[in-house]
Amino acid sequence: MEMTRKDFIALGVGGIITALSTQADGQLVERPHDWSSAELHAIMNKPARYRQVYDVTQIGGGVFLNNIKNSLNGFQFSFGAPPSQINIVAALHGAANLLNFDDAVWKKYRLGEFISLKDPKTGEFATRNLYYTSSADKADHDPDSEKSIYQDKSIEGLQARGVSFLCCHTATEEQSRKLIARFGLKEQPETVVKDLLAHRIPGSTVVPAMVATVAILQLEARFSYITVAA
Repeated sequence: MEMTRKDFIALGVGGIITALSTQADGQLVERPHDWSSAELHAIMNKPARYRQVYDVTQIGGGVFLNNIKNSLNGFQFSFGAPPSQINIVAALHGAANLLNFDDAVWKKYRLGEFISLKDPKTGEFATRNLYYTSSADKADHDPDSEKSIYQDKSIEGLQARGVSFLCCHTATEEQSRKLIARFGLKEQPETVVKDLLAHRIPGSTVVPAMVATVAILQLEARFSYITVAA
């Protein structure tokens, strides 16, 4: 059937609308250039004997951070493993994924209000990442001292002991859309995603769908799986 000028114009307009819709909606599935494959492989290839991946979806008052600290201390002090032989990964997705982001975006996007997390210092919704900054005495190396680096449950403190924190690209995509809907933001989803990812805490590594990444860590790099009930 011969295409009329009207059909051609309609097709062109439809194509433009589709393109604009795709641009506005952004993407939900990661491609290789969207995540830090080299950084992930560096984590996987650390020459460590003891390997654990913590699958974390809920912040739960930071219970999982305490458990990671206990894993480190158990391996090092109870089983005599040298720190160089311990490789622990915190795979954060769901609400816990937001702990990968710094104070600037916690305030800008009202992340505390978004997940109903209150700051104990103010009693208001958190406008900062409550679990990142270390307050440990870095000169205190007594594992039995509550102020020592070995009892530090902060993300910063655990990173200093070699723990890797993973940021889920899929969760970030989904959360950007929920933030836009919840607070009536004018930005497009990909604008919010890029802003969030640009404001990751130091050392946070972006990976694709965390549920797939956890399986890769288990299958390809011999990580044992553990999760934490909030």
